[in-house]
Amino acid sequence: MKRYYNVHMIWGVMLALTAATYTTGLVDVSGVDVVVWLLLASLIKGSFIIRDFMGLKGVSLLWKVIMYGWLWSICIVIAVTYSISL
Repeated sequence: MKRYYNVHMIWGVMLALTAATYTTGLVDVSGVDVVVWLLLASLIKGSFIIRDFMGLKGVSLLWKVIMYGWLWSICIVIAVTYSISL
């Protein structure tokens, strides 16, 4: 059975995550929980962009490692920098 795949649904999820992170900024909350939420949303959105909108779903493992490694390394650097500043 073929799974149903809809780019518009992925775009909607990304739009909802963007609205949620924007609203988080408007509410003026802070703390580790908020940073974890923002980084998680960024990882999800970045994965959607890499896999679906850049068209890297069916490429070789090397390109996937490069792109996802870049995404994860940026998020890890942000998390470590935030934790050092506490």
